[in-house]
Amino acid sequence: MILQAEEEKIDIRSLSKSEILGVFTQMGEKSFRANQVMEWLWEKSVYDFDSMTNLSLAVREKLKQTFIIHKAQTETVQKSKDGTIKTGFRLKDNNLVEGVLIPTEERVTACISSQVGCSLSCKFCATGYLEKSRNLEASEIYDQVVQIKNQALEIYNQPLTNIVYMGMGEPLLNYKNVLKSVEKITSEEGLHIASRRITVSTAGIAKMIKKLGDDQVKFNLALSLHAANDAKRNTIMPINESNNLEALKEALLYFYDKTGTPVSFEYCVFNNFNDTLKDAEELFAWMHDIPTRLTNLIEYNPIDATGFQNADTDKIAKIKKYLEDRKVNVQIRRSRGKDIDGACGQLAGKNAK
Repeated sequence: MILQAEEEKIDIRSLSKSEILGVFTQMGEKSFRANQVMEWLWEKSVYDFDSMTNLSLAVREKLKQTFIIHKAQTETVQKSKDGTIKTGFRLKDNNLVEGVLIPTEERVTACISSQVGCSLSCKFCATGYLEKSRNLEASEIYDQVVQIKNQALEIYNQPLTNIVYMGMGEPLLNYKNVLKSVEKITSEEGLHIASRRITVSTAGIAKMIKKLGDDQVKFNLALSLHAANDAKRNTIMPINESNNLEALKEALLYFYDKTGTPVSFEYCVFNNFNDTLKDAEELFAWMHDIPTRLTNLIEYNPIDATGFQNADTDKIAKIKKYLEDRKVNVQIRRSRGKDIDGACGQLAGKNAK
């Protein structure tokens, strides 16, 4: 018998259920074995074939000859004084990504990454100063959720209630794997987490937002906006030069028309950049006819690479009141995990060495 080298083996989680069924058909095994393996891989999240105890030893040995199960390994865990936990995940090729557990009184949220690095180079974001190495596979995204879910249970005795694709990378530039990971997370063969508990955040790629609409996704969509005029947005988010505010509005309206799901907006408030009432007026004028679930005014978390600072609290409060007076559902999202570089815009593997 010739055994394949580890690097030549196929990660079985890259196969669909029908492909796994084909594997068992070739083995001369019953078709229900595919269901058993899918349950072990996704719902039970096991990472070795020997743990699949309802398969015969002979079948497990055959699987081990051809397949492997790569795991995103927990390498570092840092806990903030506010209870936020940042985890560094080491991938099969030695790359590192980070995910964050954010516990509050109302919910327990996993913030997860979709790429190693990022190609969009947003000027206020630590990840934007890293080169994009590659997209994460669906299983690598899924592993972050599983391990953060386990942290929530072990440390806080609370189930995971929400998942946000707001970590490292641009989710819509890893479209196929992001949607596949959502399918596994929401599936009865996976984590059984409802689609309405999942939010995918984008810096704004109009054609991919429309594709989400065409695919009639069930999860929530958030746009990282941060400025409501093109000149300002161009200076901090180069993606806006090819996906301007007019194109984004058209795409968001298309998304709503196809899915019936209102969108959310993320607006980081920077000192002396987008923190005036004029900025609030521009924001309302741009967004008021887009069906909106929530607008988050975000406290900025300064990073070494930029000169941006958080706006004064009274300025953020004035923007909030301006929007509230116009019946906008708006909240101020407080910074969490800042002391461990785990807050919004800070993920870059800085302390996960």
